[in-house]
Amino acid sequence: MNASRAVTALESNLLSRLAEARSRTDELFLALPPNSFYDRPIAERHRLIFYLGHLEAFDFNLLGGPLGLTSHDEAFNKLFAFGIDPVDGGLPTDKATDWPTIARVEKYNQATRKHLDEAIQNSMGVRAGEVTAANEQLLNVAIEHRLMHAETLAYLLHNLPADKKNIKHVEHEDDGPGPEPRQVTIPSGIATLGQPRAERSFGWDNEFGEQKVLVPSFTIDVFPVTNGEYLKFVQARGYEVPKYWRPEDWEWRRKSNLQYPHFWIPRNGGNPSAADSRWDYRSMSGSIPLPESWPVYVSHAEATAYARWARKKLPTEEQWHRAAYGTPEARERLYPWGDTLGSLANGNFHHQRWDAAPVDVHPEGASAFDVQDLVGNGWEWTSTIFGPLPGFEPFAFYPGYSADFFDSKHYVMKGGSPRTDACMLRRSFRNWFQPHYPYVYGSFRCVED
Repeated sequence: MNASRAVTALESNLLSRLAEARSRTDELFLALPPNSFYDRPIAERHRLIFYLGHLEAFDFNLLGGPLGLTSHDEAFNKLFAFGIDPVDGGLPTDKATDWPTIARVEKYNQATRKHLDEAIQNSMGVRAGEVTAANEQLLNVAIEHRLMHAETLAYLLHNLPADKKNIKHVEHEDDGPGPEPRQVTIPSGIATLGQPRAERSFGWDNEFGEQKVLVPSFTIDVFPVTNGEYLKFVQARGYEVPKYWRPEDWEWRRKSNLQYPHFWIPRNGGNPSAADSRWDYRSMSGSIPLPESWPVYVSHAEATAYARWARKKLPTEEQWHRAAYGTPEARERLYPWGDTLGSLANGNFHHQRWDAAPVDVHPEGASAFDVQDLVGNGWEWTSTIFGPLPGFEPFAFYPGYSADFFDSKHYVMKGGSPRTDACMLRRSFRNWFQPHYPYVYGSFRCVED
């Protein structure tokens, strides 16, 4: 096929989105000085040098075969193929010297992109100048996988000391205590999970198998729990009382000596639960006074303990859907605020900020039931264990993407964070993490039956 043929609108959109996704991750790596690439900011994750090679290796392993490419570096394709997610306390033991040099990885990346781009330009839309459904799906997987890692890289960078990254310090203003907590009652109605398999729109394998669930009436917090509200739990010695914690969560808390959220920093090493304790906050660009109006970022275990202390619960996935997308007219919206993506005024998402924002500054993003801050500003924990929707079929080209995590050890998260790309704000998108992972941008709100 002639490489100079006219490019279809769909193909042009996919290629431009791939270029934009690459620019997102390239920008993050530019924030790292050379001496930081071999750091491991989070003990459970790979060193940062892995992620430098992983994104191109994933793209080649995914697209190389369908595009008819021969590997130019099979060793790197394997070395950078898979991330890690240890759930039972096992940690990686590799040394910095086990990894190749930055220059060697960058050379591999450049060659990989060159080979892929040439093959994509020559092979996409082989029939009648149109992108085939299979190739469109693979490109969407490559794009969204990269954008997911843009968020992963952000919270990894969040855990680096300020002098180990080239991110300009931001002076956040004191936003005060935040809004008064309040709740709203959601009437009984239908919540639609997933999307129909027959739809042409892209989704990951765990998003398919549309399921309509009748959700009984319940009451839900209008806003996510803020740092200020969570502070009351800490001061009430919530981290010291076993009855608020499930047994496995308490054992994890005890072994890790956890006494407060990972993103908090106690001043002067004082007693965290003291009424007069003072706190700073781990922002992306350095330590700042604790912003009480921002959503608290905690693990599922901590969120569950808080809910028990407050005599409430975390919402189920279907309750969250009902509050976010349902309406009094018995129809459902595609987004909390309506049926179009809207603008950045609807929430703190799509790479707007490095950090969270006050939970009440995006009223334009409220749902039909006036539940606010549902999309962006922090993924929201649910009480639903991550599992398949009816009729689940794994991707043939990526069978373990979801199925490897149907292990009853991961929980569904909904919504999005400040670093979540807009393309992943669709109603059917499901995120998931294990309950003892405190580093993710994970917020929560509570419900009562």
